Amino acid sequence: MEVDCQNKSRDENRKDIVVILVGAPGSGKSTFCEDVMRTAHRPWVRICQDTIANGKAGTKSQCLKSAADALRNGKSVFIDRCNLEREQRSDFVKLGGPQVDVHAVVLDLPAKLCISRSVKRSGHEGNLQGGKAAAVVNRMLQKKELPKLGEGFSRITFCQNEGDVQNVVNTYSALGPSDTLPSGCFGQKNPDAKIQLGIMKFLKKVDAPDTVGPDVQTCVSKQDTSEKLPSQKETENVKLSSCKASEVTEGGDFPRKASDVPTLAFPSISTSDFQFNHEKASDIIVEKVKGFLDEVGNVRLVLVDLSHGSKILSLVRNKAAQKNIDSNKFFTVVGDITRLYTGAGLRCNVIANAANWRLKPGGGGVNAAIFSAAGPDLEIATKDRAGSISPGSAVVVPLPSTSPLYKREGVTHVIHVLGPNMNPQRPNCLGNDYIKGCKILSEAYSSLFEGFASIVRNQTKTVVKRGGNYGSESNKKCKGLREEPLVHMMSELDEKAILSVSTDTMEKEGLEHDKVGGNKVWGTWAQALYHIAMHPEKHKNDLIEISDDVVVLNDLYPKAQKHLLVLARLDGLDRLADVQKEHLSLLRTMHSVGIKWAKKFLSDDASLIFRLGYHSAPSMRQLHLHVISQDFNSIHLKNKKHWNSFNTAFFRDSVDVIEEIDEHGKATLNDERMLSMELRCHRCRSAHPNIPRLKSHISNCQANFPITLLQNDRLVIAPNGAVNEA
Repeated sequence: MEVDCQNKSRDENRKDIVVILVGAPGSGKSTFCEDVMRTAHRPWVRICQDTIANGKAGTKSQCLKSAADALRNGKSVFIDRCNLEREQRSDFVKLGGPQVDVHAVVLDLPAKLCISRSVKRSGHEGNLQGGKAAAVVNRMLQKKELPKLGEGFSRITFCQNEGDVQNVVNTYSALGPSDTLPSGCFGQKNPDAKIQLGIMKFLKKVDAPDTVGPDVQTCVSKQDTSEKLPSQKETENVKLSSCKASEVTEGGDFPRKASDVPTLAFPSISTSDFQFNHEKASDIIVEKVKGFLDEVGNVRLVLVDLSHGSKILSLVRNKAAQKNIDSNKFFTVVGDITRLYTGAGLRCNVIANAANWRLKPGGGGVNAAIFSAAGPDLEIATKDRAGSISPGSAVVVPLPSTSPLYKREGVTHVIHVLGPNMNPQRPNCLGNDYIKGCKILSEAYSSLFEGFASIVRNQTKTVVKRGGNYGSESNKKCKGLREEPLVHMMSELDEKAILSVSTDTMEKEGLEHDKVGGNKVWGTWAQALYHIAMHPEKHKNDLIEISDDVVVLNDLYPKAQKHLLVLARLDGLDRLADVQKEHLSLLRTMHSVGIKWAKKFLSDDASLIFRLGYHSAPSMRQLHLHVISQDFNSIHLKNKKHWNSFNTAFFRDSVDVIEEIDEHGKATLNDERMLSMELRCHRCRSAHPNIPRLKSHISNCQANFPITLLQNDRLVIAPNGAVNEA
């Protein structure tokens, strides 16, 4: 059923898209469509069989006809059906043709999560809710056939968790009317997997196909009795279970929106090579974990062991359950600590290393594995922090973005920890002195957790001293962290230091910011632009314009041939989120100043093209407007974050911001997760695997700019210049 595209009035290079959603009831297909369509840059139509007949359930034939009609009208289509079997998908795949790409988005979320959502919901379009939903979902999952490219798809994307789903939402939301996506299969853990474990088999603890890697063991001591699922008696009797990562769900499993929660994965310190008594070690782990979680809020701790049937994991799980530790904040995992994301879908931004006192690679176990996985970058970064470590201490090491462990797993920091040695075959053995051994192990976990807290609170580059008291009564009222900085952090920035800062200095220094109570907490370096705006008289030789309302300076790390910052001089206006209608006059002034400088540069070089805009979530304090040429020819443009911060919807054009604030009183701010989207040429929108390949492409790309950039004066060109529409 190929769609006739001959009568369409559109660019012959443009392709519409049919996205066939594949997923059980409750997997979030309708929500996915709504989220994309809410912010999409191209027209979409959602085809749902539950509502196809004037708001009521209809037939597959009606869905096919509506989809074909939408495509003839130049609209892309979401097929919102379960589509779990190949036969159900086949007719919709035939909608593809020379001007229509067919994609599949597979919402392969855990069975229990889908059932839980289906049981609890009300007012569902297809009336699949309540008690009957569990049996229906379970039955459908047993027949599931994952789609393959051979069926006729040009692109298949698999989502195993909500973080994956959000990334795919961002990808489709950002597509312009003429954009395409690269072909291929993305995100599938095991292409041979046929079914996901159903809820009944999950509860009966039947072995599942090994679909996604290492086992994940979690405390499931409390079941939600509000879910009237089949075999309720069996549900109530489940205390501990072992399941695959694809089955880990709510209630003692990976929490929802887990990628948003700072997470530390750590091995059991000293119980392997250093032969520390497991009973005593598990007591200390649980005590320290409980104390830390009582002190610190929105974080997760994950104890990891490579061995199935691990004694230390079993002891810790049981003791944690007895202490009523929140299993969404602390759980155990069987797997490789260096492959928790790619192996089990678990994002951990910080991992701990059971290090040796020399902080060197080698030996065996966790230390060797982490240094090997991180590559030479970790050894170099570690040397910058410390040359050795004493028992009971920890060293926090920001991991360079070039490290394979950073790029593949998303690990931003490694914390080296040294515990006590009870192994007579290793140096400095304590013998059987468990009084001293327990003291050192307790200090080691305190140092580890304090190091993690310092990362969460944006205090990196530290050696954490021995003797922290997380978990002890004496520390219940103590909220502070004791740290020894390895580099001097200036309390006040002098003129030279301030002018050495650009919008990527935070990243270079490993200093980031977070939100506390909805307000930004700006690190020391992030204050640099604020100081310049408030005290321009101290920097006259470095600023290129000073007025009552704004100051203008060159970005010290420009991302293009010409890159200026126009700073507002109003105190309290830290970022775009702070801007209200009362600031419209200032915004217009900043815009006119930016236009003036763009035109000045154009008078010298008419080949340049400029864009003016704001970052949705800036890394530095004080509202600033970027005036940046579109050649992006700069040695300082080094990574995906740099590129996407100027070439996705994260970058808000100045003219759009002014219009939105004038009409609505605030500007739309887009998610920072856009910074992790795939790299696309800002002209032809082709995808590229890395920055060097992208730079090579854009240096020669002569394609026209997308039409969205040519509207509303978003691009500034020379008076006699011309930029054709894409």
